[in-house]
Amino acid sequence: MQPKLLGIIAFIATLLFCTDTWAQNKLVRGKVQDENGSPLSKATIMLKGSKAGISSSDDGSFEINVSANTTLVVTAIGYNKSEVKIAAQDFVTITLSPDGRSLNEVVVTALGIKREKRNLTFSSQEIRSEELVRAKEPNILNAMTGKVAGVQITSSTGAPGSSSRIVVRGVTSIFRNNEALIVVDGVPINNSETGAVNNGPGSNRLLDIDPAIIESVNVLKGAAATALYGSAGARGVVMITTKTGNTSKKPAITISQDLSFENGIFAKVQDKYAQGDRKEINGVTYDNVFYDGDVNKASSSWGPLLDTLRMNGQPVQKRNQLKDFFQTGVTSTSAISFSGSNSPGSSYFVSYSYLDQKGIVPTAYLKRHSLFTKFTTKLTDKIAGTFQFNYANNRSNRVPEGYNLESPIWTIYAAPISWNPLPYLNADGTQRVYRFGRNNPYWVLDNVYTHGTVNRFLPVITLNYAVTDWLNLTERMGADLYTEQVKYFEARGSVANPNGVIVDRTNTFRQYNHDLIIDAHKQFNKFNVQLLLGNNVLSTYTQEVEGRGVGLSITGSYDNVANASTQTYSEKHYQTRKTGFYSQANFDYNHILNLAITGRYDGSSVLAQSNSFYPYGSAAAGFVFSELFTPRLSSIFNFGKIRVSYATVGNDNVDVYSLSTPYQNVSNTNNNTIGGISFPFQEQNGFLLKDILGNPNLKNELVHEFETGIEVKALNNRIGAEVSWFNKKVQDGLIPVTISPTTGYNQTTINTARMQTKGVEILLNANPVQAGKFNWDLIFSFTKLNNKVLALREDLTSVNIGFTQAIVGQPYGVKFGTRFARDSVTGQWLINANGLPFADPQQGILGNISPDWLAGLTNNLSYGPLSLSFFFDMKKGGVTENNVDGYGYFYGTPKVTENREVRVVPGISTVDGKANTVPVKGQDYWRQVSGVVESVIQDATYIKLRNVSLGYVLPAKLIQKTPLKSASLTVTGRNLWIHSPHFTGGDPETNSFGSSNGSLGIYSFSTPTARSVNISLKIGL
Repeated sequence: MQPKLLGIIAFIATLLFCTDTWAQNKLVRGKVQDENGSPLSKATIMLKGSKAGISSSDDGSFEINVSANTTLVVTAIGYNKSEVKIAAQDFVTITLSPDGRSLNEVVVTALGIKREKRNLTFSSQEIRSEELVRAKEPNILNAMTGKVAGVQITSSTGAPGSSSRIVVRGVTSIFRNNEALIVVDGVPINNSETGAVNNGPGSNRLLDIDPAIIESVNVLKGAAATALYGSAGARGVVMITTKTGNTSKKPAITISQDLSFENGIFAKVQDKYAQGDRKEINGVTYDNVFYDGDVNKASSSWGPLLDTLRMNGQPVQKRNQLKDFFQTGVTSTSAISFSGSNSPGSSYFVSYSYLDQKGIVPTAYLKRHSLFTKFTTKLTDKIAGTFQFNYANNRSNRVPEGYNLESPIWTIYAAPISWNPLPYLNADGTQRVYRFGRNNPYWVLDNVYTHGTVNRFLPVITLNYAVTDWLNLTERMGADLYTEQVKYFEARGSVANPNGVIVDRTNTFRQYNHDLIIDAHKQFNKFNVQLLLGNNVLSTYTQEVEGRGVGLSITGSYDNVANASTQTYSEKHYQTRKTGFYSQANFDYNHILNLAITGRYDGSSVLAQSNSFYPYGSAAAGFVFSELFTPRLSSIFNFGKIRVSYATVGNDNVDVYSLSTPYQNVSNTNNNTIGGISFPFQEQNGFLLKDILGNPNLKNELVHEFETGIEVKALNNRIGAEVSWFNKKVQDGLIPVTISPTTGYNQTTINTARMQTKGVEILLNANPVQAGKFNWDLIFSFTKLNNKVLALREDLTSVNIGFTQAIVGQPYGVKFGTRFARDSVTGQWLINANGLPFADPQQGILGNISPDWLAGLTNNLSYGPLSLSFFFDMKKGGVTENNVDGYGYFYGTPKVTENREVRVVPGISTVDGKANTVPVKGQDYWRQVSGVVESVIQDATYIKLRNVSLGYVLPAKLIQKTPLKSASLTVTGRNLWIHSPHFTGGDPETNSFGSSNGSLGIYSFSTPTARSVNISLKIGL
């Protein structure tokens, strides 16, 4: 049965259910609220002994006809039941207390619908605002790292504003986007990585959201949880709910100030040997010859011991290039918010914050202004509206990272300890460099940069029309609008571009989202039924205009493209549209049995016309077996639920305009020349068909997922556990394939890949100690995923994904490359006649980047006004390529290269098949292994003390005679300890080139991760 038809039948069934009526002689109005006076929407109000009931509206109000001396029974998700006897009063206020025996959680699910955690038939995990703010991270994703089972979040580098990546339950696409969909208050927003011009990461656009305005984040993990969100939901959904105002007429004002100090966590480098190399003098070869870096230049640090080195009779000063170059970063965050109500049924929340982050690289910074407003009001007796607006202005500066010639970090890591890089100019105005082919890092700070400015607007309007007490209409309109201006400047005199380069890029993004939702809900005795029908339209437009200038006429920092002698411009623009029709039916029997059925019918403009519309859906059930327990058993075993689900989700993970083969300007190919003719020719541009052949038959990727889980709570909810197991299969996966050049093309895209991921997620909660003023809460999360690429194409066994590969029969993200030749029997290295190991002529698998498991452990302790929180983040297994050591072995800079003694390399000699006995010098050994990738493939296992927070809330008696209502002081430390026993770099979590699929699995001369201490003061007025 089609999902749309199923939804229509379910909706008609609800209409038929609503024929029940009861005696009516008196109209009573009222309001349902919580202990803080905040309204409770969709609370159920029933006449005691009756089978029918009504629901409260968004402002908690209700109207009901009752007879004399009637008793109302009021229930709400997550709250204790209340019975109120109606006598002569015409208006009643009903206050509900939290239900301590429930899961005590009301979470936001797909489409912004609130549901009780105990009734969910799928896996989700919520993080509250206090956890996010406690992390003191400008990027929300970094604040979530390690806290959600089934979710892997990886940062790129320690530069201000650098991107982070979030993947839920492993990858769903071999080559396309794998990151979760981000939804703010029911509206999808863009989280692309933007701003990168030269090597190094950009910023993921979730950076624009101030963590302080967030009330909660709920991660919807499986396909059954995300099916209503359409194609993008196949990758998991991160539901962000922003704060709303309180119901007090007197405004509540909160002011906070944070100040953070950050220092880099560096890889260890050798500090014994000076710049130098092997040199032939008068026919004799000498080792450890000193080069001063001015008169004599060398790329290596294979010189003499620095402790005994003299120049002009004076000792050569030892330098710590890393500590000299990197500074102490300082981050300041100032924020103020207002919250209150100006009339019954309305509330407002206004927040402004300013983030000023000065990075550990002297010229790197991030400055963010964020303004957020939300106003909720009752427009009529039946219509309520929420109007919100979020504006962010980001300004940033970053320097090139990675191994490219412009990167100052490469040069600093490789710089000899005997070389003084200052001043960075010679008397003739040229750069002072210790070697040819690399810029002076201090010259780069003043002459190479990427400036970025982002202005972003996120308006949302939500209207709710209570047609009847059982039927609601919701219309939600939202937009995501931003413009990013990026200026890359490289002055004349650069080693990479001696004549200078300017790139001026403008990105424009516009996305409009509209949902119309019909929600019918009714309680019939022991049955609670909710039926939902909806329509979604999502339209996205992207434009990129770039001007590139080469050959600067004016020296200095004049970065206008007009300064360039040669200027080229290009423009790209894309427009896509998706439309979807969805339905959902939830049936709850007596809080024991829950059944959820969803269906969606999607249409996407990026797919072939014959495949542009496709259906999918889910079926899930939950059985709360603890409801069958005896009272005595229930007092010990408070809650238990088993759930099972199966879902199929489409994923239109296709690049825009992949169906056809576009033309491209000759200026972008063949150096403006075709067949000896230079273009423009006679004032006419030339165009060529792109060498990537479009495929007009592309269809959506398809994800099938089976999930089962159990949730339990015991000992008055002081111990809880949630365990989930899932099996996810992807078919019709999109991959690029090489085709014969005789076709006139080199590559095309096809739907032939298959992949499988199985996983276990564990979430444990405990309250080990609760005694008087002392309380200790503990949260442990664990994730283990097993992934395998099942197929690519009949004649294809591997496909390249940047720094990794997808290989049939192997996990996604395999490191593949040169490895040491080994003896087939013993596995020992083979050693050549010179006493050195060498590369096997056949390349092979070196490991995979996926960890064996992930875990996180949070401890929250409090004693009266004092609180202490500390969080450990753990990753076991997975490899990364330490590109810093890859270069460093050749140049003699890693700490391990201090061992330069003559050695006999263990292994089997290829000369006689016996144990090697030929001695070799340390310099020869390290330079030999630097040419084999296997030598720098390192286990990325780590344990991090990611966050420690100590807080003190001033007692009320100390501030009762002041204007303050509250005051607190918090000291927070981040990345205070990292234990990575098999990794020789600074932080094994780093992905130096960004958050895309192709950037994973490499650590390469990036801005180091920072260790920081933050002081925060917060007051309430």
